[in-house]
Amino acid sequence: MDFDKWSYVVDTTLVTDPYTSRFIAMFGAITVAGLYYYFKKNIPTVWAHESKEIEVNTVAREPGSFVEGLPVYSSDDVAKHCNESTGVWISYKSGVYDITPFIKIHPGGNKILLGAGGSVEPFWSLYAIHQQPGTLALMEKYRIGNLTKGEEHLAMANMHDPYANEPRRHPVLVVKTKKPFNAETPSSLLVESFITPTDIFYVRHHFPVPDVDLSSGNYSLEVIGLDEKHSLNLNLDQLKTAYAPHSVTAALQCSGNRRSEMNRVKPTKGLEWGQGAIGNAVWKGARLRDVLLTAGIKDSDENENWHVQFDGLDADPTNAPYAISIPLTKAMDPRGDVILAYEMNGEPLTRDHGFPLRVVVPGTTGARWVKWLTRIEVSKNESESHWQQCDYKSFNPSTDWDKVDFSTAPAIQEMPVTSVVCEPHDGEKVKLKKDKLNLRGFAWSGGGRGIVRVDVSIDLGKTWHVAELLDPVKLSKQWAWTRWQANLPVQTTGQETEIWVRAVDSSYNTQPEGMEHLWNMRGVLAVAYHKIKVLVEEN
Repeated sequence: MDFDKWSYVVDTTLVTDPYTSRFIAMFGAITVAGLYYYFKKNIPTVWAHESKEIEVNTVAREPGSFVEGLPVYSSDDVAKHCNESTGVWISYKSGVYDITPFIKIHPGGNKILLGAGGSVEPFWSLYAIHQQPGTLALMEKYRIGNLTKGEEHLAMANMHDPYANEPRRHPVLVVKTKKPFNAETPSSLLVESFITPTDIFYVRHHFPVPDVDLSSGNYSLEVIGLDEKHSLNLNLDQLKTAYAPHSVTAALQCSGNRRSEMNRVKPTKGLEWGQGAIGNAVWKGARLRDVLLTAGIKDSDENENWHVQFDGLDADPTNAPYAISIPLTKAMDPRGDVILAYEMNGEPLTRDHGFPLRVVVPGTTGARWVKWLTRIEVSKNESESHWQQCDYKSFNPSTDWDKVDFSTAPAIQEMPVTSVVCEPHDGEKVKLKKDKLNLRGFAWSGGGRGIVRVDVSIDLGKTWHVAELLDPVKLSKQWAWTRWQANLPVQTTGQETEIWVRAVDSSYNTQPEGMEHLWNMRGVLAVAYHKIKVLVEEN
């Protein structure tokens, strides 16, 4: 999910502090199991049915501010309300809230009860995405009182900032959120090179970036095979020496790339990605197939429907890691090129891209490429994690948060075909060169399907021109993207011109014309024609 993890080390003094211990339990329970799901699921409904009430609330007062005339409660009073019999209370800034009704209708209510009676403010200091008017206004519906003056800051007093040790990033990246850090490559730079430089490769995090010190000897990769006899525990050096290195050039793309275009149809939930949440790199590491063979896994019809689960070091405060799975058939396919990568573009992985080890699953969505890999398990079942079961799935345009059943849709694996105009950019004033409009962009399809054609139109699809493909293309095992260019004759200048682009892959899949036909509440798989408008000026 585009809210797509975080991990941090808590100081010993922090863990032993009774208040903080309670906070950590509350933090994990409410955030992971409760408020996130509830707000995400219900905000659209509230906006639809109670927009006037929310507007009045937000205008009348700032959420969490002191409200004259309401009862005053201490943090100890809040702490006493921690189950359904006493009522479930939380606090935010100066506000006290009774969320008991929310508990009763929420499927994860039992977990939320573990964290009742505390402040939700530290959570939202980490997840800035929750500090939105709609979320805060919705919470005000449950307002019952004020917190004793002077106690508002207790919740934050002992908090270690998990973002204090973030790596440095290149200033050219287009930042979408700072905490957690998410940023994309400017589209104008995407096609300058077949290989995207690591420093300007898009960055996608859900949580703070783990800082792994290999010299400490604490890092290892656990591989759970069919039984204890075949299970493995490898450090990075052992992985490098025990398994032959394999390199693969593959594009990595976020499930939500181009979401901003889909949001023009109707708002979705997720980061406002443009076209730059994609990059192409050379990855090097051990074949996952080789490691699984050592762990006793064999090619067999009996395990055809099994799965390989991956855990990262980035975990929530309850120590639940970012975890997903892929089909075992993909992992064991000799032509699948799934690797446990320790290098990117000829250098060790950077922290932002998963140091010391990440899974590279060519042809699939970036959500499967687990970073900071620490555990692999072969199982008859998919991962039970939130990320596998309740995120990175798509539904039809009529499905919204008030009626979605995530169990009815499979997790996104292989990505559909897409293409983008990178130059010029939308809204740009462009000059013709020899009476021609010069265009550049990229195309890519998941599943190893090569790009066989890119079509470009400047007359709303009445006529199409075939673009020139700039990079070698294979019909299968084509994990990398394909750059293209087109020089189109333009008869008139001084007016706005709309440019459309679509790609066709080796299975003759092509892109649908409009985002309205692809719209889904999570804003994933936004692969309609890329359409931009430019003002064509005289030479």
